[in-house]
Amino acid sequence: QNWSHKLLSMGKKVSKDHLINLTLNNEKISCWCWFGGSIEPQLPFVISASKEMLMRKKNHILRICVEWNGDGHPNLVKKLAEIVYNSGGNIKFDFKAFNPNVHYALTGRDNTNVLRNITLVYENFEKNNTRSVPMLGISTLLVPFYLDSIEIEKISQFIANLNPDIPYSLLIFHPDFMMNDLPVTPRSQVQEAYNSATKYLNNVRVGNLHLLGLKSIKEL
Repeated sequence: QNWSHKLLSMGKKVSKDHLINLTLNNEKISCWCWFGGSIEPQLPFVISASKEMLMRKKNHILRICVEWNGDGHPNLVKKLAEIVYNSGGNIKFDFKAFNPNVHYALTGRDNTNVLRNITLVYENFEKNNTRSVPMLGISTLLVPFYLDSIEIEKISQFIANLNPDIPYSLLIFHPDFMMNDLPVTPRSQVQEAYNSATKYLNNVRVGNLHLLGLKSIKEL
């Protein structure tokens, strides 16, 4: 998914000064959300640009937010998480799978860093969060035939061991790019995943319900 963002020949380089000046000249821009793809290959740039933007913003309202796969170097993850937290933004981990073999099948890497970085962000920032909204959220794409109820239960248990109130989103899969031979996530898989997650977590939602022609989880 989002494979088109990886066509570097069609992209263009953007400097941090360009991003900062564009933001400062438009009061409607109140959030930078770094996502992709995933931002890990660009973390030094993201950290530098975000830090400078917050230094120069003066009275301009701006939060830094992140959506990533969570596989970055822990030192860089912690630096960016601190910037996000201090700006009032949030971080969402796109947690692919708990089983390292399933995670490898989907991404080409195991999930050692992902598990470590989720814990790092929680222990250093979310655990003592005094804001009215959470800083940390987690989502899982319900890839058919890969993310069964056992996988979701393991992920949910891992999250609950940190804090059962951490928001968790189950996202219905849409076939695309290298996985366009798969179906949309079946209703039965969505229902089983939702049941598994809500056994352990207090804030579970299902995204992309429209792909099943639904408006609410109650319609499953």
